[in-house]
Amino acid sequence: MAPTTGLKPTSLTIRAYQVGFGDCFLLTFEYADAPRKADKKRHILIDFGTTGMPNNVDADGQMMMVARDIEDRCDGKLHVIVVSHRHKDHISGFTTREDGKGTGDVIAGLKPEIVIQPWTEDPKAKDPKKQSAGKSTTDEALAQQEHSLEAQHVSALSNMNALSEAIQFEVSHLTSAKFMKGLRQDLAEQIRFLSDDNGVPNKSAVENLANMGKNHFVNYGYELNLSRLLPGIDFRFLGPPTLKQHAEIKNQSATDKNEFWMLQAAAQQFWSLQAATADMIGGFASGNTRLFPNADVFQDFFPTHNRWFIRQLRALRGDQMLRLVRLLDRAMNNTSVILLLEVGGKKLLFPGDAQIENWEYALHVDKDANLKLLKDVYFYKVGHHGSRNATPKTLWKNFAGKSVDKKKRGGRLQTLVSTMKGKHGHEKSHTEVPRTTLVTELMNLSDYLTTEESALSIDLKLTF
Repeated sequence: MAPTTGLKPTSLTIRAYQVGFGDCFLLTFEYADAPRKADKKRHILIDFGTTGMPNNVDADGQMMMVARDIEDRCDGKLHVIVVSHRHKDHISGFTTREDGKGTGDVIAGLKPEIVIQPWTEDPKAKDPKKQSAGKSTTDEALAQQEHSLEAQHVSALSNMNALSEAIQFEVSHLTSAKFMKGLRQDLAEQIRFLSDDNGVPNKSAVENLANMGKNHFVNYGYELNLSRLLPGIDFRFLGPPTLKQHAEIKNQSATDKNEFWMLQAAAQQFWSLQAATADMIGGFASGNTRLFPNADVFQDFFPTHNRWFIRQLRALRGDQMLRLVRLLDRAMNNTSVILLLEVGGKKLLFPGDAQIENWEYALHVDKDANLKLLKDVYFYKVGHHGSRNATPKTLWKNFAGKSVDKKKRGGRLQTLVSTMKGKHGHEKSHTEVPRTTLVTELMNLSDYLTTEESALSIDLKLTF
């Protein structure tokens, strides 16, 4: 690559792709003053995944169209990939195929140089026996204890995936034709959606990302200088916090930090037991074994005197499964990378699906500095597809660019959401995504864009 000293982008196109309920953004920076044609454009891809398309859209065909469009616009070279977190609606597009013709194969063919993921994806974070070198005995013991905490958390996330897969199987079982009255359709759909997003381990996508370019596993405050690759662009990471960082906000120093670690260990044990139980239930349900081998079995009907009891148990189990997958969803969302880009005097905020538990570190630790940093954000990628718990009020109230005046001096706040109505949550329970009250605020106080009505993509162009 030619020397880039002094180069600055002259424009940026943010392209948001129609991936239904998911995220996929291609950022193309133009360098008009670059001496070589090959250096005049640099590209960042932020997420590529879906958990469902509009009714009239073929999911596989649409995802391949998106991959090919990215390929064309990058002209054979993608510079940086940012993966906010592991949910299917953010990484399924990186999946490869044995014949080399998957969407992930197309992206890998663009030879990205840098892949950015949250610290929870770091293979080293999964090893509880990692030893720290070059430290005193006391420091080494503390570092080992902290790493053990991180390993427990990552292990719990893995167990959550296993549990979600088993829940999908159980929902299928409870809604099969053999039951005169299975789970309510709306309840079953909510559980299926959340467990599918959490449960699919996306092994192919994860391995593909690990083998593309140099991997950086980031956390709050992680320092990354990409001025050689992307001159004139500043990267800041405001999340996710590590567990050591997040323990501080819980005021554990006022009590006993070991108590927090014990709670984390208990949480890891809880999810481990849930996953083990799920494996056992899956075995029973699939006919691999019998819990009570000598008991009578009713395959296609239930005795009349048992039906009321079974219906109550099924309703209770449905509610329990929904609560579990909601917990799983929140836990994985809170591993999201919160990325703030600064270029040409403008700040662009991409928070993935980060919810309040992720945001609270940035908004409460060193609060004044971060609120000042975020005050003049010009572009905001709306968190978690427009859900109510991913745009904290502290953050929203802090944006100085909000205005009812569409010609606001200095530029009105630009907002963009990739979403699809009717896929997640319900209006009656005020959990629908995108959240109606939030969308109303976005439409009234910012220049609001959404992928909902687009065929392939929508573009926002900024000049510097």
